[in-house]
Order: sequence, then C-alpha cells, then structure tokens
Amino acid sequence: MHYRILLVFLAAGVLSAQRSSPDNLDFLHGLSEYEHVQDMLPAYMQARAQKLVEVRKGSLDVSNAEAVARRRAYVREHMLRALGGLPERTPLNARVTGTLDRDGYRIEKIIFESQPHFYVTANLYLPKNGQPPYPAILYPLGHEPGAKAYPIWQQNLATLARKGYVALTWDPLGQGERIQIYDEDLRDSKLRASTTEHTELGIQCLLTGQHVARYTIWDGIRALDYLLSRKEVDPTRVAATGNSGGGTHTTYLSALDDRIRVAAPSCYITSWHRMLETIGPQDAEQVFPNWLRDGLDYPDFLYAFAPKPFLMLTAIRDFFPIDGARETFREARRVWNVLGAAEKLDMVEADDGHGYSQPRRLAGYNWFGRWLKGAEDHAPEQEITPETAQTLDCTPTGQVATSLGGETVFTMNQKRALQLREARPKPASGAELAAYQQRIRRAAEQRSGLERPSGPAQVTPYGTIHKSGYRIEKLTYESEPGILIPALLYLPEGGAARKPAVLVADGRGKSASAADQEQLARGGFVVLSVDLRGMGETRSRLEVNASDFVRYFGDYEDGMTAILMGRTLAGMRARDILRGLDVLAGRPEVDPQRIGGLGRQAAAVPLLYAAALDRRLRSIGLENMLLSYDAVVNNRIHRQVFENIVPGALEDYDLPDLVAAMAPRAVWLNDLTAPAGTPASAGEIQSGYAEAVKAFGFAGAPDHLRMEVRRGRDEDAASYYRSLYR
Repeated sequence: MHYRILLVFLAAGVLSAQRSSPDNLDFLHGLSEYEHVQDMLPAYMQARAQKLVEVRKGSLDVSNAEAVARRRAYVREHMLRALGGLPERTPLNARVTGTLDRDGYRIEKIIFESQPHFYVTANLYLPKNGQPPYPAILYPLGHEPGAKAYPIWQQNLATLARKGYVALTWDPLGQGERIQIYDEDLRDSKLRASTTEHTELGIQCLLTGQHVARYTIWDGIRALDYLLSRKEVDPTRVAATGNSGGGTHTTYLSALDDRIRVAAPSCYITSWHRMLETIGPQDAEQVFPNWLRDGLDYPDFLYAFAPKPFLMLTAIRDFFPIDGARETFREARRVWNVLGAAEKLDMVEADDGHGYSQPRRLAGYNWFGRWLKGAEDHAPEQEITPETAQTLDCTPTGQVATSLGGETVFTMNQKRALQLREARPKPASGAELAAYQQRIRRAAEQRSGLERPSGPAQVTPYGTIHKSGYRIEKLTYESEPGILIPALLYLPEGGAARKPAVLVADGRGKSASAADQEQLARGGFVVLSVDLRGMGETRSRLEVNASDFVRYFGDYEDGMTAILMGRTLAGMRARDILRGLDVLAGRPEVDPQRIGGLGRQAAAVPLLYAAALDRRLRSIGLENMLLSYDAVVNNRIHRQVFENIVPGALEDYDLPDLVAAMAPRAVWLNDLTAPAGTPASAGEIQSGYAEAVKAFGFAGAPDHLRMEVRRGRDEDAASYYRSLYR
C-alpha cells in the first residue's frame, strides 16, 4: 500500500526537505518519494476496509443448518436496520390504464401506490397460451435508458410471457415515468444520470437515518403484492430476476421476502474484497452503512435466501469484478452443500460485458423452467419488435410528476426530517443546557465514527522558511497509522513567551489561506495550518470527467467506504484536527489556554465537530460552512456536501446543535453556504441558528455567537479575528 511507503520515508524527513523547494508551502509535492501522497487516503481506506473483510472471513459460522438460520436472521436484521425499517402496508389502489395485444402475449399498463400517493408505473406481461395459474417473474430494472421500455428488457419480458410466465416490471426511481427531480423545461431530470439522482436522494435519506433503498425495495415488495393479487398467478411459483440495479434488487428482495422461491440476479453479485480493489462503492442504493463494520459481504445476501434455487448470472468482462463473483460462489457453495441442496446453487459466466445479454437470458429461462415448471428449457428466443416508451407509458404525459403529482422521495424525506426536528429535545432554560450539550456531544462522536487519538503526536520537521517578523516550520504529523497530515507552523518573532494560537483548516488546502495566516502571524498569533486527510496536497486523484459523481459528491469513493466501515470523512478529519491540537498544545511558544480554530469551506464542518468535542478550542471561526444538514434535506439539489455527511445525524442533532454545544465558548459564523453551493441568506442563517442563539443566551454569553455575511469585505484576518482568538 502506498501509505506504508510514506511512513518509511518519514524517517528521512530532514534529507527529503533539502530536495524540496524551500518556499513551497505544499512541500510534499516537491519530494520524489511522495509521488503517491494523493493515494494516501484511498490506500488507508482500502487497508482498513480489507481488514474488516478478512475479519468477517475468520469469524463467519455457517457450518450447519442452525448456524445458517442464525446468519439469515442476522443479515435481515442488519438490512432492515440500514434501511430504517420498511413502510406500513397501505392500499395499492392499483388500476390498469391500457392494454397492448401482441403475438403470444399482452401487456397491461398499470399504476399502483407503493405508499400513499407514491405512484409506481408498471407493465404486466401476460401469456396468451397455456392455462393459468402461471408461474410468475418479478423483474426489477437496472439503470439503462428508457427504464421499462429498454429494448433488451422488452425482449426478455416478452419471451417469458410467451414461455408461460406472468412477468411484472416497473420504472425504478429516477427513471422512465418516475423521475424524482423533474424539470419541466428540460422535460427530464435536473440531473444527467439516474445514478446521480439516486445518490442525491440517497444522501438526503442517510441524514434522516433511512436509506434510499427503503423506497426501492418497498416498491419491489409492493409490486410482488400486486403480482400475487392477480388470479393468473400461482403464488407458490414465483421467481425474481433483473440486471445491474435490477440484479441488486433481485438480490435484496430475495433476501428479505420469503414469497420469492427462485432467484437469478444478473451482473451484480461480486465480493467486497474485489469491489474495493477495483470500482469501489457504487451509487447510494447499493451501499448499506456499517455493512463491513458489522461483518457482512455479498455472500450474506445469498445466505438469507438459502437453500432455495439461486443462479448467479455473471459477465467475465463486467465492471462488477468476475473474480469477486467467483469468490462469493465458492463461499456460498459450501452452505448449499451443508444444507443438502448443492444442485440449487449455480453460476453462469458469459464472455461478454455488463448487461442482460442473450447467454444470460437463455440460462435464466432454463433455470426458471427447471425450478418453476419441473423441466429444463433450452428453447431459443423469438425476436420481438420493441415498443416505444410512449406506447408503454402508463400516464398521459409520460411522467408521474406532471400527470399525477403526489409524493416523491424528496417530499417524504422532508416530512421525516420535520418530524425529527420537532422531536429533538431542546433546552428550555439554562438549567437544561449542560445535559443537552452533553447529549449532543455524545451523539456527534458516536454518529460520526470519530476515533479519538491517544499518546504523543509523532511530528517530523521538513525545514524552515524565514520571513520578516515570523518563520514557517514545515512539518508532518501522524494522525493515525497510515495518515500523515502536512502542516505549516507560523511562529511570530518576539512578544510574549507563550502566545495565542490558531489552528487553520481550509478545504482548499493550507496554501489557499497563506495570506491570512501570514497576517495572523504578524499579529502575534502562532498558526498551525493543516491539510486534513484528502484535502490540499493529500487530495485524492479524482476522475473529474468520468461521471457527475465528482462534480456533485466530491470524494465519493472514500466517503462511502468510510460509511461502510461505520466511520465518516467528517469524523476522520475531526480526528486530524484533534491531533493537530496535540501538536499545538505541545509547543513551548503556545499558551494552551488560548487556542482557537478557523475552518473554511469543506474543512469547516470537521472543525466544528472537533471543537464541539474538545474544549481546548476556546473559540472558532467558521467560514463558508454548509448551512445545516436540515437544509440539505430541504433543497432538492446539493453539491459537494457528501464528504461532510454523517448518517443518521438528524435523528439526534444538526450543525446548529453542534454550535450550541460550544456555548459559552465563542463561535463566529461567516458567509454560510446553501447546499447547492450558493450563499445562504441572512434570513436562512438567522432562522437556522435560532436555537443556537437561545443556547448562548442560556449560557450567559449571547455576544459569543456572531453570525455575519462578510462577502467582499477587505478587512484582513488578523484584524477581524483579533478579539476572537485573544
């Protein structure tokens, strides 16, 4: 791993410094042995995550039927916990809006409500030959364009109907007629890709302690309710199959719903061992918080279904790594053998790429014939003429948003956030403030996954830059094994032996704030400016042109990997700050009773977490910080907030509560930012932080909370913050 290489070279710090430019504030970039510094965070995340994968392998017990039953219960429990539970069953209010008569089958166009006024558009493919009741296929869809109108899906569904199956498919969230973030001018989603829309919604759901897959899985369960309500269907002969995102939901639904008797997911099953080595976590509905921390992996979905017939349909050249699919199959095969059902687990590999290609479709027909009809089926497909999307539409306009309105994931999540906001305890007097603050600190530490540092800080010097009136010491410190924090220590000349100090963390990197840091140093402050992990010169290499994910979500891969491990980037970066406080407090030039913090842009939220949890930060300034988590849930579009998201935070607190938890220590909020990246208005700030204002009043320090909009002011940092940090 690259981070191990970095640690080795720390021992040669002095020699290395001689080969770097003396005035280069991003000094690691000038050292040849640090060419992999941008890989530090991914390498660390990879190592931590892979260790959890190995721990699971060492502790897994599926050695007999009783152990498998325990594992099944464990998997379902953790899936439901990650989802935030499932909604209440309510009337489907299903209706048929049209019928298409075709050669050997007919298609009914159906609308049902998986939740009240949450409309699902579906197509039901019915055989015209044979005798009912027929076996049935539940067919969740992937992310391909056109949703239920995608030609390959139509070919598969029509063939199933001609072979004597009733098959039901439906538009997933954000696709087909169910675009969730709909733009009437574009007549499409405001976002380019359905996976981007899913993940925008998914991040909002995470904040409320739920999961976007709660909606997609429930759509599938209610689709199955509808399918089994049809008199044409034999409820004892039901299978599920789908590709990609449809393979994901085939797997999820099979793990959770015992009514599914046969499963055949395509292009989804792999292993976290291989996923972490290759493409990493995918969009939000495919990543469950704490999954790796709780000792779970892809084979566990299969164990929740065992020993029923399960066929893994895979592609050798898929981006879901085939080696991972092989690993999972080898592990799962032992379980089916233990249960005496070896013939009910199989895997088909096709030498092609991602998609429900004909080799996999033919294998699926044979599997369904074998287990639902009692006879293998090797008959070929008959090619169909695909319908247009408009022909298959269930709504007059082709969009639920414009034909029916109703709820969206966004509106239902808003309601959830409002309930949580109203339910969160708030202090009503000064007597209740301390307990409230303690509760907030405890929840913030637990939710963020912050692991506090211990022991002395390991610091390595990298030379000194001499300036008029101050000097800059270049150094690194180890936040934890595998994580090095590049830092600049500004030391004023003269003055008191022990001076006030400021720790500065800027999301753009320590060089971006150099001018302000110089002013603070000239003003008599010791300044430690740090690049938190994954910021500044340790920023991960992001493929900006690869997808919308970087533009909307920043370092998505490291952030989601952290969530899989029960941690967050916000909590990890707060640890980096706490370790930086150790460095500052240990300097003879620093008065440990007068240490403040300045957090800017993406680094402001980690600084707030650190300050809420560590009283050594006597005062903080926060510039261009995200307005609040609640604002993320209440704005349809957000950008570059994911790295600061903490799953479930809104069940216990919001960012204004963390500010309130600091009272009576001083907090200055400047130029807060709305979730889409635009400036928050003074009204939004005053409204969002009204409870924090009360808390500072209860603490007897109303003037210690200061909220301003300073955009465009020329006042230098030293002059502005002098009274805050003294």
